[in-house]
Amino acid sequence: MFERPHERRSHLRFDKVFTVYLTTQDGMLRGVGRNISTRGMFVEVRDQVGLGEKLKVTFAGEDGTEMTCLCEVRYQVALAFGRKDGREGSSRGVGLRIVAYETQDDAPLLLVDRERVMH
Repeated sequence: MFERPHERRSHLRFDKVFTVYLTTQDGMLRGVGRNISTRGMFVEVRDQVGLGEKLKVTFAGEDGTEMTCLCEVRYQVALAFGRKDGREGSSRGVGLRIVAYETQDDAPLLLVDRERVMH
């Protein structure tokens, strides 16, 4: 039997697929959020986002509510694979570190990590 690898993540993860909107210096992107925790998340995107880039991620609920957080790009993933029909497929994504949450449009951000304040 194989032994399961040790889980290094210390925060509980919510493994669900949901639409998010990323606001970057270059504009807005639509992405697919996956595997979110209190400190970070993975987002599938079509366009490349630079390492270390600061961006806002907005979650939109079906009832019209929104929540926005400030994130930093920690890593990038690009996969190329073969499909069952013989065509090539690909997927791209970014690992994001959540730095702060917006509480209201006119209120300051609620910082998550006081040790690392972004200016």
